[in-house]
Amino acid sequence: MRTQEDHYLLQKIIAIYEKSESRYGSPRVFRALVAQGIQVGRKRVERLMREANLRGRVSLVTRRQPGLKRFVAKGNNLLLEHGNATTLDQVWVTDVTYLKLKGRWQYLATVMDQCSRRILGWSLAETRTTKLSTDALMYALKKRNYPKGIIIHSDRGGEFTGWEFQSMLGKYELNHSVNRPGHCTDNAFMESFYHSLKAELIRGTVFNSLENLRRSISRYINQFYNSVRLHSGLDYVSPMEYEQRFA
Repeated sequence: MRTQEDHYLLQKIIAIYEKSESRYGSPRVFRALVAQGIQVGRKRVERLMREANLRGRVSLVTRRQPGLKRFVAKGNNLLLEHGNATTLDQVWVTDVTYLKLKGRWQYLATVMDQCSRRILGWSLAETRTTKLSTDALMYALKKRNYPKGIIIHSDRGGEFTGWEFQSMLGKYELNHSVNRPGHCTDNAFMESFYHSLKAELIRGTVFNSLENLRRSISRYINQFYNSVRLHSGLDYVSPMEYEQRFA
């Protein structure tokens, strides 16, 4: 009887695992099973996945900053006083990360609603300029119908402290907050997203062109991360599902 139950449960586990494209480890598979109304213990899920050699795509990700002086001497971390977001469109976080394509760096800028962890805008380019960061922010603003008074938190990179980005903040009445010098964890929400992106999509995948990389990122963000992926910080629901609580 136990063997039959394990077989049935393993089929459910495999379905969830394959739907996540091999990204889920046992904690998220367990949560997905519970969400389906299946009563099962966490250790049993761990055992069945281990026996079936099912492992989530997890890897250590190091933040690389080739040839760039990251910090300038202006701006304050407004979140030290304000605190993290408690509702939508209160705090957005943004950053740029590096992705290697055929031995060359590509640059990805993203904007996230800190409350729901939803990626609202992103931009990918072969060169790192202020256009990269402003394009990502403009995409997010359009999606949210140009809300006012949001805190936009970033690091102190020139693409965020430069004139073009600062002018955009002023035009749309947004408040800029920046990491304290030497405190990259001030932007931990975005760092966490980049860790997930690189572990679950980038590492171990060969991209043939910039367009192929762009399509893969779009699919990951829109069809998986925002709408499907279970987030431990959101009580194991997706960002889109979490945002429905504020409707």
